[in-house]
This record gives sequence, C-alpha cells and structure tokens, in this order.
Amino acid sequence: MPELPEVEAARRALEAHCVGRRIRRCAVADDPKVVLSDRVAFERAMVGRTIVAARRRGKNLWLRLDAPPFPSFQFGQYSVLPPPHTSIQLPSRSGGPMVGDDLGMAGAIYIKGVAVTKYKRRVLIPASSAVKSTDEWPSKYSKFFVELDDGLEFSFTDKRRFARVRLFDDPETVPPISELGPDALFEPMSVDNFVESLRKKKIGIKALLLDQSFVSGIGNWIADEVLYQSRTHPLQIASSLTRESCEALHQSIQEVVKYAVDVDADSGRFPIEWLFHHRWGKNPGKVDGKKIEFITAGGRTTAYVPQLQKLTGTQSGKAVVADPRQVSNDGDAKEAGEDDDDPKPRKRVAISRAARGKPPSRKTNPMQVSEDGGAKEVGADGDDDLKPRKRVAISRAARGKPPSRKTNPMQVSEDGGAKEVGADGDDDLKPRKRVATSRVARGQQNKDAASAPSRKTEEIAGAKKKPSIEQG
Repeated sequence: MPELPEVEAARRALEAHCVGRRIRRCAVADDPKVVLSDRVAFERAMVGRTIVAARRRGKNLWLRLDAPPFPSFQFGQYSVLPPPHTSIQLPSRSGGPMVGDDLGMAGAIYIKGVAVTKYKRRVLIPASSAVKSTDEWPSKYSKFFVELDDGLEFSFTDKRRFARVRLFDDPETVPPISELGPDALFEPMSVDNFVESLRKKKIGIKALLLDQSFVSGIGNWIADEVLYQSRTHPLQIASSLTRESCEALHQSIQEVVKYAVDVDADSGRFPIEWLFHHRWGKNPGKVDGKKIEFITAGGRTTAYVPQLQKLTGTQSGKAVVADPRQVSNDGDAKEAGEDDDDPKPRKRVAISRAARGKPPSRKTNPMQVSEDGGAKEVGADGDDDLKPRKRVAISRAARGKPPSRKTNPMQVSEDGGAKEVGADGDDDLKPRKRVATSRVARGQQNKDAASAPSRKTEEIAGAKKKPSIEQG
C-alpha cells in the first residue's frame, strides 16, 4: 500500500487544487467493509461544504471543511501494536507511472486531469497517473467521489478493499489517528528522544519501525531502506543498539522520508544506490555488488544485505535463515487476505519429533503416529467426521510391570490386560449396587460375636449339666 511519501503527495495535490472549493455533489460507495459510516448521512454532510484544508498523519489523510463532520481516509488497514500488514508497490523498469485502477493499491487519491503521484508499482505498460477522457470515471472501485463547484472531480479508490473511509467530527481526537505516534515527516523525534525510546524497546528493530504507534508513516520498503543505509540488521533488538547505530538510523529515516517526499514519491528519481531499486522479486540480485537476501522480520518479508547488516552483541552468533515462502507473486510480503477477501484459517498440522530429526518422546502415543512417522491429522484416515474413540486402559502387565496391589483380579482379562467396559459382550452393563454397611451395624455384629460363647465354653457348660451316673 502507499506509504508516507505517496499519501503526502496526495495531500499536497488536494491542497493545491481543491482547497477553497465548494462540494457540489458527493457519492459514497455502498461498501460497509471500507466505508464505516452511514452512506446516506455521509453524502448529505458533504454537499454544500467548502474544503478548508487537507491534513495528514502517517498514512491517514482527512479533509477539513468549513464545518464538521470531516471525511477521513486510512490508506490500508493496519494496527498500531503488531506490525502492519500491508502491500508494497513494485517499481516500473519501463519508466513512467501507472494508471490508478491497474495499481491494486490499498487506497489512492485521483484528481481528474491532475497527475497526483508518479509512484510506480508494477512492470506494465506505462501511462499517465492523470485520469484521461478514455478512462472509466469514476472508477468502479471508487469509495468516495466528489464534484466541486468549478467542475473539478476527485475520487478515493480502493480496489483491494483494505482502506477505510470514515466521517468524524474531530479526526485527530479519535482512533485510528489518535493512536498514532509522531509523524516521521512533520513531527520527527530528536536524536536524544529517539535513542532513549529505543533503549526501552526489547523487540526487533524492523518490527518497531513498522509499529505505527512508535513512528507513523513508515512502511515495509522505507523500513528496509533505512535499515540498509544505516547498516542495521532487521532482527537486531532495538534496546541493544549502540548510540552510534541509533544516530545512524535516525539520520537515515530523516533523509529517506524527506527525499521521497521532495520528489513527490517518484521512484524514478530515487538515488540509484538505494536498496529500493533492487529489492523486488524473488531473485532480487545484488546492490552495489553485494547479494540481497529475504528473511521474515516484524511479520513481513524483509530485504537486507548480510555482508553489511550484521547482528551484533549477544545476537552476533545467531544464524539467520532466508524465508522465501512469504514472498508473493509481486515479490513482496504476502498480505492477509491478499488472494481472498475472507480467508479461512488453515488447519494446524502437528509435526512429529521424528520428522524434525528428534527421538520419540516418552509421551508419544504410538496409536497417533502415521506410517511415515508423523503425527496423524484429524481425518487423516479419510473420515472427516471422526467420532471420539473409547479410551482403552493398558494394564501394568502389558507395560511390563508387576501387578499392582490395588489390582482387582475380577477386572483383569484372560490376556492380562484390563477389561474394557462391555468387554464380555454386554454393551449395556448395569452398575452393581453398592450395599452400605453402617458403623452401627458393624458394631452390633462385633458385639454379638464377642458375647456369643465359644464351642469350648459350651462343652464345659454341658459337662456340668450332664447328670452323673453315680447320682442316678
């Protein structure tokens, strides 16, 4: 998606051509995914208002009218906490800008008859960024269209539907703009504040630069560029950077952002030694004779030069493995939903210890291991609606252990294993009744047993009662 230089170019074009003009007509797309305010109320609030100014912070742009509410445009969807998931534009090797509808950009401003920016994305047939009479207007991807009182027309389009259009009474006081960090162009940090901020951040420096709550406006290609120019490894922990490295990175941010803005985001005018010209595609080649590699940093595919950007300090011995799997067809990081507007989460497949070259765990259940040594996936045997299996107890004898003292011999099968419920052919066994013997009952039995005369006592007593022969 467009980054700070492209959004700033759009802001300057609106400021130059639309400020002071009254809105005669407005059309808002019926697209609740992109337009997050009521469409009818949106259109009514615009008609008759005069554009006073065009404002920007980071990748957000809004128009100030002579009275609220104000339209706000978020170029691409992102979060201020995790790294933003956005798409980056490819340069055109054939020279010249591209028609807006061919860009696939996550939000763009087009003014009819005016070249807004000369940023080049794809290697296609070059054309003017100004809308021609032969072009579809407004585009079918238009989300916000305005006709001014002098006949000038402009549109905010979003083919990929990652942008957001809102209506706010005061855009700067509510999210997402209120959650953004200082703007990389308008509100640059001082060197001391920048160094102090990095010392508190124990995350990778690339991920931090992409965090819009830290510095707003920096996207994937700018982050790669400033890290390359400052000779900073993308995975280096921010708090571990030396003051010298922090100062070099701070200077690179200021220089890259300012230069890109000064040339109206025209990538054809970027210095030839920039990484930008060599970072695109799965096999980007070399920059200044040094190989470029791809890794994943901050959740994004990252281009860097290992010979110049090395891990330092306690991270110096860590190996970095290139990860080309995250590269999309256009050579940049894949974006969430890039190929599907409503992607479904994929099933997580467990990778066995054997597949990873490790010995089996003691906890491994051999019944769950497939023939190739990997863990069986749900439905791996062809049944997508598997019923839960009965849990079979494994006896101590089957595990090579002596019988436990607590083992009930009535529950042991002929093969020495524990009997399963229903093992004797009765799947509907009735629970046996448990006869409770009270302590009183047990006490009475003991009392009766104690009071009852023994056999020997009875024999002696009988002998006394037997009449004597002599007495007879």
